[in-house]
Amino acid sequence: MDYAEKDFLVPHLVQNSILIPQIAELLREGKEVRFTPTGVSMRPFIEGGCDTVVLRLLAEVRVGDITLCDLGGTYVLHRVIAVDSEHQSLTMRGDGNLRGTETCALDKVLGTVVRIETPNGWRKPLTRGWLWNKLFRYHWLLLKVYRHSMARLYQRRSNSAS
Repeated sequence: MDYAEKDFLVPHLVQNSILIPQIAELLREGKEVRFTPTGVSMRPFIEGGCDTVVLRLLAEVRVGDITLCDLGGTYVLHRVIAVDSEHQSLTMRGDGNLRGTETCALDKVLGTVVRIETPNGWRKPLTRGWLWNKLFRYHWLLLKVYRHSMARLYQRRSNSAS
């Protein structure tokens, strides 16, 4: 393998303003799209920069789905916590967020996560998050335990897989 081939295999960080419109176009064409999100707002279910998500444009969005939404040029990949069918909108929150929610019109949903994979190819269970939402008042504690134990273990495992 020469240098040019090695350089091609190195993952590159692409700005959301460039990447997400391309993802949206592929999803509208009925294709599945795979990418690695960044950030920690979906911990512990999606580890930003490590896990890969597979998206598909689904006919219906339900509570518990993890959706990619366009909030007017800002893009979020968060879990749906409420759907208001009367106003055609949904409320979302990152699993790792202790405060704050986003509201999005249903027509601004670009796609829904149908699969989450670890760096070594294992599929994570695609939970609907009902228990996590029931434990919302304890998220601060659960996330602290995760950060201090599981995140470090996860990083070691993903480093050894590379």
